[in-house]
Amino acid sequence: MAEAGNDFPTIIGPDAVFKGELTFEKGLRLQGRFEGKITATGRLHVTREAKLQADVEGAGVVIEGEVKGNLTASDRVDLKQTARYEGDLRAAKLVVEEGAQFTGHVTVGPAAVNARPAGPNAATVHRPAGMPGQPTPVK
Repeated sequence: MAEAGNDFPTIIGPDAVFKGELTFEKGLRLQGRFEGKITATGRLHVTREAKLQADVEGAGVVIEGEVKGNLTASDRVDLKQTARYEGDLRAAKLVVEEGAQFTGHVTVGPAAVNARPAGPNAATVHRPAGMPGQPTPVK
């Protein structure tokens, strides 16, 4: 887990509730609740205690808490052991740790982010929630 600071200079604290549209360039650590839409060129970290209900477009997303909405990441999405994610996910790379819960569709690969339908180099993977095993990178 990255330290607060240069990687995540913006923090929405555990007692904050925010609704609306949010844009940022560097990184955001969400510890509270957010509902709406997020568009970013930086990374988003949803901490264990956080709840996010939003469509997200960004460079990368790390999920430890609860997320409902569609995610698009130009780099990668990390679903940590405590993650509870529901929605459709498109990313260049995906890492899912044992214990993570995921309900939805996933499209992963170099063409996943640029094309609406999966391109010839993209892999579509369906992983049951709580599937045992080591962290699984999908390329």
